[in-house]
Amino acid sequence: MSKRFPIHPANPHRVCWGCDKYCAADDMACGNGADRTQHPEELFGPDWHTWGLDAVTPAEPCAATPDPAYSKPET
Repeated sequence: MSKRFPIHPANPHRVCWGCDKYCAADDMACGNGADRTQHPEELFGPDWHTWGLDAVTPAEPCAATPDPAYSKPET
């Protein structure tokens, strides 16, 4: 089971965010790479979680009307 991902960590520069271990920046146990993986807040700013794809709340519900271009051929 994965850990909950913090939205606004206190000191994001002290942790590698590359996996669920959240190792210290100078002690990366997973071997994820040569450099520390930055937190999204460091890359995109403090409102990083409010923009982008939003799979939780769709803009509008899908209509149940069939598309006439995809009608079944008559036999």
